Amino acid sequence: MKRFALHGLQQRDVDYDRGTLMIRQGKGKKDRMIPIGDRALAWVARYRDEVRPELAIAGDDGTLFLTVTGQAFSDNRMTQMVRNCVRAAGLGSIGSCHLFRHAMATQMLENGADVRFIQAMLGHADIKTTQVSTRVSIRALKDIHSATHPARLGRTVSRIGEESDESPDLLAALDAEEMDEQGSS
Repeated sequence: MKRFALHGLQQRDVDYDRGTLMIRQGKGKKDRMIPIGDRALAWVARYRDEVRPELAIAGDDGTLFLTVTGQAFSDNRMTQMVRNCVRAAGLGSIGSCHLFRHAMATQMLENGADVRFIQAMLGHADIKTTQVSTRVSIRALKDIHSATHPARLGRTVSRIGEESDESPDLLAALDAEEMDEQGSS
């Protein structure tokens, strides 16, 4: 079972000009194209040019990342290596490859990415699966609360139901929504 696409990545799957990776037979056994950042792309190119030639042996099948014996990584070996790095970093989390997958998705969401783009990046067929994968931190919730709560928008309330005219469109929409709810009850 192929659980982690990086271990089977082929050299041909990296498009250095477009800044993309082709993930073959990933989640749901589907192929998908995902972006790769310039910094990561530069490191992959450096590995390809400086390290991989030393590892490649006769009968090279084009697998990008090779072990010191010139073989493709097994998914279990890649998982163990990542788990060891997480432990050595003292992050306080136990995890492996999926830890980074979930962290990336959560950070993208917190930085304003639409959940549908994250869904495509992760290869999820169902948006509910993506929502489970993205854990919004309490810090992000507090930031959004502080930035968007009506008390922070400059609106003054003298008494219930009577507000200033600093955000009349929003208030009119809220009033209309409340009237609709009362009418349908």
